[in-house]
Order: sequence, then structure tokens, then C-alpha cells
Amino acid sequence: MKAGSGICARLLPWFEQHGRHDLPWQDRSSSPRTAYRVWISEVMLQQTRVGTVIPYFERFTAALPDVRALADAPEDRVLALWSGMGYYRRARHLHAAARVCTARHDGELPRDFDALSALPGIGRSTAGAILALSRGERFPILDGNVKRVLARHHGVHGWPGKHAVERELWAIAEKETPHARVADYTQAIMDLGAIVCTRASPRCGECPLSPDCVAHREGLTALLPQRRPPRVLPQRRTVMLLLRDAHGHVLLQRRGPGGVWPGLWSLPEADDAEHARATAESFACLDEAEVEVLPPFLHVFTHYRLEAQPLLWHKVSARAAVADAPDLRWCARDELASLGLPAPVRKLLRAIDEVASQDDGPRRHRSDGCDAGSGDHPRIVRQAIA
Repeated sequence: MKAGSGICARLLPWFEQHGRHDLPWQDRSSSPRTAYRVWISEVMLQQTRVGTVIPYFERFTAALPDVRALADAPEDRVLALWSGMGYYRRARHLHAAARVCTARHDGELPRDFDALSALPGIGRSTAGAILALSRGERFPILDGNVKRVLARHHGVHGWPGKHAVERELWAIAEKETPHARVADYTQAIMDLGAIVCTRASPRCGECPLSPDCVAHREGLTALLPQRRPPRVLPQRRTVMLLLRDAHGHVLLQRRGPGGVWPGLWSLPEADDAEHARATAESFACLDEAEVEVLPPFLHVFTHYRLEAQPLLWHKVSARAAVADAPDLRWCARDELASLGLPAPVRKLLRAIDEVASQDDGPRRHRSDGCDAGSGDHPRIVRQAIA
């Protein structure tokens, strides 16, 4: 298929006029588009919006400008730069892939598709995007935006997560990808999905593909692509232990490689309030310190909802055994920025510090001092102190 056939002939003129040409991973005089920068952007964009990604991308690539810098960085540094975007396995995969590149590919991303797609965290679509956008090689992509555009334009029914539907969409993507101007076409179809062919309220009147779009013609834009079948997320509960010593240092515990927030520094946890004090006492001498019950908060993961109940003890004394444990550390406020912390934990610690700076001694927080809900993080405000 040549550049002038299929949807490409209409998509490229639209892209030239309405597409995004100022993204930081695109060609600029100060920072030309490279396979590395495309790779970082594509991984960050997998489950995060462009507006959110841009400041993270600029900070990440300024600190770690190439594959070798990423491979040589300590994991804590990588996770700290990523902290706040969620889905931390993406960052761990980036780090692992960079180390494979250093060991096996002379510190560069491989040009071979099979070798590239075999790296941790790089699948078929991401590998195709890296080669298409950075090198102009003809490889189709199938990210969320492209799936939506192709499913609507070709009238593909069914949830794209099903193998049969995905195979059909890959066949269409392969057919529509041109042999010329591949980088422009790849960016154009992603932009069309992000700007015009949006999930809700698509602007079909502005779409260059609407004249022969099946979904537009048959009134199916609200139904295609078919959404994932609904499911009820299970809810889990945990108690987070906030142990602060007389200097305001907080005890942090590194999470294991499995489960949520793998490898990040977080707060120690107990299964329930009944066992919370005994667990806390295994880390610190509580003496006569009274527990302060902070407002609970809800955090939603892909597979379940987590309700966290923070409990706070002030002016505790560290136990000697903590100093010898590699997965435990007492952390000062100015050290937090250099560590990878889950976003809700980081926000909780900031809120505690803000309150502590205004008022010394034990405090009581009412439950209305914390915002809790899907995607919300804890917020403790001065007005909430009784």
C-alpha cells in the first residue's frame, strides 16, 4: 500500500494541519527524536494521558538522557523519577530493558524488531512504534487510540481484549500502514484517536475518515469499540503505620518484588487495627505514645480497591534492629524526593508534615479531613484538627 492509498491519503493532510507537532519526544533543534526518547514516551503513554506524561518525560530524560544512563542508575533513582504516574512495573521494565541493552546491544536499543520486542515491557505495538517513529520503518501499531479509530472506521465488533478481535484489528493495522511517511502516519493515527475520535463525544464532523466510517454511518460510535465486560472489583483493607521519631523522621519499608508498588518505599502495614500496635512495636519503642487515627483513604488498582487506614504515633524511639534491616529506614522529610514512593503515601506524608509544622504535639483528625474516593489520595487540612 502506497502513501496515497487507504486512510493514509486523508489522514496525513489532516495531521499536517491539526496534529500534534510540539511534543517533547518529537524532533526539536535542542532534542532530536531518538529511539530512546520514543521508547520512554511510549511506555509512559501506555496508561497515562499526554498532559500528565510531558512533565514526567522531561524530568526523566533530563536526569537519564540515554540507555546507558538509565541502566547505570540505581533502582531507587528510577522509581523516584517515575513516582506519581503509577503502574510502577513500567519503570522497572524500563530499567531492566536498559540493562539488557547495555549487556547485549552495546548500550543501544536494538534495530531488529524481534530483539526489540523481546525486551522487558516492550511488546509488538511498542516495538513497532519505536521503529516507525524514530526510524521510519514500516511496522504497524495498535495502542488504545489506534484500536478505537480502526474499530470504528472498519466496524469491528467485540471487545479488543479478546484474541479474535485483536487479531482482526492487527490485520487492519497492517493493511492500512503505508510504505512511505510511516512516522507521520503513525503519529497521525494516534493523534486522531486522542483529539477527534475520542472515547466519549467524538467529533465526527472534524474527522477526515468520517465519509466511509462504519460506526459514523450506522450510529455506532458510542458502541464501538465494545467496552470490557463489567466486573466487580474486590475490596481489600490494610492498616498503614506512621511511626515518627522525635526528629520527625518516618519509618519506611521497601516493598517486595511482587504485589502492588513493587520495590517502592512505603509505610509498614498491619492486617487490621487489632494487630497494628504489636506490629508497630516490632519496629519502634512506643512507650506511652498514643495512637492517632487518621482518616482512611481509598486507592483503586486495576484488579482491586484498597482501603487504607493510617495510624500515627509521634516521638517513638527506633529499635536497634531496624538499622540492620536493608528493607527498613528512618527517613527525613528532605530525603523523600529521592525515593520512589507510591503517590498516595507521598501525599499522606506531605500532609502530615504540613500539619506538624503548624502545630506541635499530638493531634486528632476527624474523618472529614481526608478526601477518599476512586483515584483520590489523602488530604489532611489544618481545619480538620479538633
